[in-house]
Amino acid sequence: MDKPIIAITMGDPLGIGPEIIIKSLQNSEIYDICIPVVVGDLKVLAVTNDLIKSELKINEIKSDFIKDDIQYGEIHCIDLDLIANDFKLGEVTAEAGNAAFHYLKKAVDLAQKKQIDAICTAPLNKEALHKAGHVYPGHTEILAKLTGTKHYSMMLSVENLNVIHVTTHIGLIEAIETVTPDKVYQTIILANNVLKNSGIQKPKVGVCGINPHAGENGLFGYGEEDSKITPAIKDAQEKMIDVQGPLPADTLFFRAKRGDFDVVVAMYHDQGHGPVKVMGLEGVNVTVGLPIIRTSVDHGTAFDIAGKNLASDTSMKAAIKKAMELSSYKARDEH
Repeated sequence: MDKPIIAITMGDPLGIGPEIIIKSLQNSEIYDICIPVVVGDLKVLAVTNDLIKSELKINEIKSDFIKDDIQYGEIHCIDLDLIANDFKLGEVTAEAGNAAFHYLKKAVDLAQKKQIDAICTAPLNKEALHKAGHVYPGHTEILAKLTGTKHYSMMLSVENLNVIHVTTHIGLIEAIETVTPDKVYQTIILANNVLKNSGIQKPKVGVCGINPHAGENGLFGYGEEDSKITPAIKDAQEKMIDVQGPLPADTLFFRAKRGDFDVVVAMYHDQGHGPVKVMGLEGVNVTVGLPIIRTSVDHGTAFDIAGKNLASDTSMKAAIKKAMELSSYKARDEH
């Protein structure tokens, strides 16, 4: 099978995105499994390349001429040239926020035209994004808008633990109000499908409750488990999905890590993110439900260390490998 072409978007070019991209592409095993192409600003890559004393060669390419013979030792960049020459790493600017948006938009266009097989994104900054007039909570919502996707979710993946979210970037009170049987059901379906597409024939799905102890039979909360979660689980079980819940979140994550479940369905952002972040920065963010494949690092732009050669590329390497894995399974399904 031909190696998949992975478009790596630079994210906010003034954050650590350029650094972790270059560092990840210093590893020859990345070139063994895929064809990486960076979508961003070549000048920022070049400056960062010098700052971290990398010996990689950076080449500009046109999006219509992505080569399949890219070799280790070189980075091919689709240069959108959106950043002025006097840029300063570590700053929050509208210019960089706008650039991050258009890097992603370009990658989505390439994916929809089947010129690439998957997208892997470096982090963007929400403040910079909003300064530029792109008022989205983050990558996930932009991708949903650009692809016209109605049912989607964020799944975090670390070793032996996958976590998918019913709600993400909204306040806790709003999140609880937003949880509905239909949203829970759709998230269970998305979780089941993405794991099946990654090679797990019969995924085991565990669903968190909202309240402590999953409500303890009505002792805590106002019956949210019975009204919002249980109906969705019953509907999913009728579709022959192996799903259990609602279960107490404080023990469900331990059980999933132990191997009892392949994926945990979290009701809100911190319920799912907390356990994953405790395990370190090796996590991968997968946007589930899109017509295209997108993975991302599980950390932010870290402006405080941008350009200082301190950023770890561990999550970026994992995200590129996950993009390759998912695109390879998709290719198998389509043939």
